[in-house]
Amino acid sequence: MNARPEQLTAPTRLDAYRAPAWRVETVELDFELAIDSTEVTARLHLRRDPALPLPLRLDGENLELLSIALDGATLPPDMFRYTDNVLEVDGARDGSVLETRVRLRPATNTALEGLYLSGSAEAGFLLTQCEAEGFRHITFFPDRPDVQARYTVTLRADRDRFPVLLAGGNPDGAGVLDDGRHWARFVDPHPKPSYLFAVVAGRLQSIERDYVTADGRAVTLKIWSEADVIDRCDYAMDALERSMRWDEQTYGRNYDLDVFHVVATHDFNMGAMENKGLNIFNAKYLLADPDSSTDDEYRHVESVIAHEYFHNWSGNRVTCRDWFQLSLKEGLTVFREQSFAADMNSASLKRIEDVSLLRRAQFPEDAGPLAHPVRPAQYSEINNFYTATVYEKGAELVRMLAGCLGREGFRRGMDLYFARNDGHAATLEDFLGALGEANHTDLTPYLAWYGQAGTPRLQARGKYDAAAHTYALTLHQHTPATSGQPQKHALPIPVKLALFDGAGQMMILHMDGQTAKPQTECVVVLEADEQTFVFHDVPTAPVPSLLRGFSAPVILDCDYDATELALLLRHDPDGFNRWEASQQLATLAYVELRDGGASHALEAWLDALSALFAHNDIEPALLANLLTPPGEVEWAEREASVDPARIHALRQQLQRHLAERIGADALHQCYLVLAAEASLSLDAASQARRRLKQRVLELLCLADADTAQPLAATQYSSAPGMTDRLGALTVLLRSAAAQAPAALAHYRQRYDDNALALDKWFMAQAQVPGETALDRVSTLQRDASFTLKNPNRVQSLLGAFVRANPSGFHRADGAGYRFLAGQLVQLDALNPQVAARLATAFNGWQRLEPGRREAARTVIDGLADRDGLSRNLREIVANVRKQ
Repeated sequence: MNARPEQLTAPTRLDAYRAPAWRVETVELDFELAIDSTEVTARLHLRRDPALPLPLRLDGENLELLSIALDGATLPPDMFRYTDNVLEVDGARDGSVLETRVRLRPATNTALEGLYLSGSAEAGFLLTQCEAEGFRHITFFPDRPDVQARYTVTLRADRDRFPVLLAGGNPDGAGVLDDGRHWARFVDPHPKPSYLFAVVAGRLQSIERDYVTADGRAVTLKIWSEADVIDRCDYAMDALERSMRWDEQTYGRNYDLDVFHVVATHDFNMGAMENKGLNIFNAKYLLADPDSSTDDEYRHVESVIAHEYFHNWSGNRVTCRDWFQLSLKEGLTVFREQSFAADMNSASLKRIEDVSLLRRAQFPEDAGPLAHPVRPAQYSEINNFYTATVYEKGAELVRMLAGCLGREGFRRGMDLYFARNDGHAATLEDFLGALGEANHTDLTPYLAWYGQAGTPRLQARGKYDAAAHTYALTLHQHTPATSGQPQKHALPIPVKLALFDGAGQMMILHMDGQTAKPQTECVVVLEADEQTFVFHDVPTAPVPSLLRGFSAPVILDCDYDATELALLLRHDPDGFNRWEASQQLATLAYVELRDGGASHALEAWLDALSALFAHNDIEPALLANLLTPPGEVEWAEREASVDPARIHALRQQLQRHLAERIGADALHQCYLVLAAEASLSLDAASQARRRLKQRVLELLCLADADTAQPLAATQYSSAPGMTDRLGALTVLLRSAAAQAPAALAHYRQRYDDNALALDKWFMAQAQVPGETALDRVSTLQRDASFTLKNPNRVQSLLGAFVRANPSGFHRADGAGYRFLAGQLVQLDALNPQVAARLATAFNGWQRLEPGRREAARTVIDGLADRDGLSRNLREIVANVRKQ
């Protein structure tokens, strides 16, 4: 049912934005639901802008038009035209009511956009996905976020086949119809854009909880799933209640409907969707139980539940004027979600997790042909705009603003932003304007961050004057050219810093022009290409700790030597910057190994970490992070000519040095102590011990595989939960242990009917590094449980292989590239959105070493020249192809 344009459509441009000539005041939707054929009747109450005398034009894709009437009169054929996915109607006036009836085919909608079937025709259920432009696949409408209407939705269906009928808003009646059918009506009192529309119908079970908001509203919370997994929804319900309380306390935001529905599905292109009053979740971010969910997955469930709930205000009550403002809802809500997770768990560990994701996913995006600003100047396919830049970098920009304003100032600004824009479609200018006005400051210079692609490089150089007891810190910024933006401008870069003496103690900071009481930390803002900041009364040459808490999304280049980084690693009380010192020191050690030079950094890194391990006075999860060097993707970003196999080998060599320096006996004893404490508890301390135990087992396998592999086999067989079980299986697989085949077979048998647990079985194998990975993935693709129709299964095997296994995917003979191209063509025919996201694995091919680069170029050229690709995939391939 998907169109197959061979050329990209004309790009949509930010500077071409015009307010809608026609708006919809209210919309009444009637659904006659069935799997093979659903009919939708829509009555649009239209309002016309008298200053824009344009004809009525409505979006509509893959719709079979059955009837059309204007103000109660059936329209003759010469009064309307439906071509190129647009319905144009003559004779409409301000106050007119347009009624259309269309037919949909949910069962054949493999794109999972609009109304579609999740699961089998016999047992599955119907649901919708409308962001970004899915509503036009349901009915004719001005499908843009700045058209906000109040919705009344009536659903009719067979009562046995679809006993549960849900839509957004408040319930407004239900009843029985003739012929075994029934109906339900929902009314949403809040105006909303069409992308927030949702419907669910099928055989579902629910858990329920009563909730009273801080302003006294009684709310019924309901989480729905298929019957066989309803017992895995309790944790999500707890997380939802925690999210609601946190938003009330932190932002003063209360829920505003009488009921809040959350639905789990195994067939979903995204993580979750914040439809007003009816959130729909990819099951992997909603279902959780100890036997089949890891600690990381529990935290992800909590975070995604929070993210979608927080959208009720930052996205729903205040939406974005157009899709160029997407980060206004997504970046802001990611920041709110991250803040919530930090409050629920460990702030420093959450910061490490978030920055690690930024560096793995967004920095490479910024450095390659897919680079784009957080708010770009144009796009061709909006579904390709849901990127790490919009989400993760967007969140970092909000964090910068919050850091500049302080907790109370940011809250004042958010209060004004919500109050001023409630019920409206806003822009980034509205956001920064409210934050600035509430704090009597001008934040417009920060808009430049939203319009400029690329990651700024921040160079820091310090000079100590022993005679004057001054320390001059010179900061210089440079952002490399990106496609369409050869010239870059200086950005305001807040740098939070501290100075340490040789004993690892923080110094009191005295600066020129300082008005506040001296502290051991301060924030300086680099506003030009280069500035120097002078500190006085500095008794000895200091070691600077820069970008504390990662105060700006930049790449730091500081003239640290190995001794200085080791001092910060040992003594910095900021958990994030302690980890950052470890990452930088490990990188210096990696460069030494790569270039075959001196081993000063390697020795400093090994000495510092072995000492910290022996003292055992660091929080276990932080210690696990300190013991983990940067990933292969991060180190590839530092290479001018990337050889993924060599990077993998060097990283393994570095880890082996660390394991041997700590010692097999010490690792073994530590593992035994941690293993004796095995439990299913989800408290932070228990999760931290499990994380450290996994890291210790990995290092022990490098130092003494004969000891580690039997321990891993025992851990697998006796594991109380999925964290320990999957961790042990991963160690067995990656060390090619003799016990690995039996563990794999046991896992497959145990979880054969658990889709999410089986995804992990595919993923664990797809991520085993080395050239044999492709053969393994090809074999797994023929497994009876693998299908290209399910996005989760595609990501668990193909996504894990091409994104998380560089040495496996980037084979020297180019076989990995040819394999991916073949899969993309097949997948594109089913689900263009998933195909386009998978194709981003080609990003960065230009920096591969010459042999791999030429192999990738040949495959990408072949894809780009292929007829019949969807516009989603064609845009990604065209952008990746750019030099």
